[in-house]
Amino acid sequence: MPLAPANQAQLIRSSQKDEFYRSLLRNSANEACQSVAGSKHWLDWRREVELLSDLAYYGLTTLSGYQTLGEEYVGIVQVDPSRRQIPSRARRCLFVLCHAFVPYLLEKALVCLENELEGGPEARRRQAASGAWSLERWLRRAAQSAVGLLTERQRKACQPAVFVIQQSLALLHRLHVALFYVSSSFYHMSKRAAGIGYLCVTGPNADDSSIRRSYRLLGCVSFLQLLVTLSLQLNNLRQRQRARQEWQLYRSLSPRHPASSASTPRPARCILCLEARRNSTCTPCGHLFCWECIAEWCNTKAECPLCREKFLPHRLVFLRNYS
Repeated sequence: MPLAPANQAQLIRSSQKDEFYRSLLRNSANEACQSVAGSKHWLDWRREVELLSDLAYYGLTTLSGYQTLGEEYVGIVQVDPSRRQIPSRARRCLFVLCHAFVPYLLEKALVCLENELEGGPEARRRQAASGAWSLERWLRRAAQSAVGLLTERQRKACQPAVFVIQQSLALLHRLHVALFYVSSSFYHMSKRAAGIGYLCVTGPNADDSSIRRSYRLLGCVSFLQLLVTLSLQLNNLRQRQRARQEWQLYRSLSPRHPASSASTPRPARCILCLEARRNSTCTPCGHLFCWECIAEWCNTKAECPLCREKFLPHRLVFLRNYS
């Protein structure tokens, strides 16, 4: 009897079960590392401990040619694109590499790039003092060399790049999930890259066709939601660009009156634009900026430019009749 392809419900249930056991293994490894090395070193090496836990889980199951606990729970087996044999060792290694190591490497690279684009010498000294792992130092050197080729204007223009990349990855993941709901082929992008599919070994399911129809409907709704989200983000981006252009026009047309006499006190200056503070606005930590300057700053990062305290943009206080 030919084996039937696994449906969406079986693949999702298997992934949830694997995630549960991976979380148990991660928690046990984190507790052991924290008790042996202490909290400080555990915080520095937490992501590496989780990476080793995931590699151990998949090394004992997929790489060894066995089913994972989630696959065994729902009764499915991995197959290559021919659907006649299990994946080769090269395909399984590619899957583990894309599923566990690539997200870790991408996260490290984005953090290093963000710190180099937004931080100064003090931030670089803090990064050099924190973490002593060779891969992170190599990524930091690569980011420093890449950012060092940019001018100050280009560096400011590239600051939102990390946010754009993160949003693009999130949208790509949602698009891939919507495609999975429709086609029921690959639930993870790592399995799509490795060409690993699934067959069900528990026999035919009478409700399989109805399950696939239900998930196809869910996929169409997911596509519609993704299109709405993408259009809203594009509209928000256009509004930000229009506000930035109006703000620059306002700054170029705003009058600058010199002091009438030496006895007249000099107006307070905004540290962001280095000009006389206009429309004074207070952050929750008590620092004052121009309304336009701090609003533009919050579009890229919601924290105080002076003390780096995090806050939500709606907590900015516009000070009326404040000189």
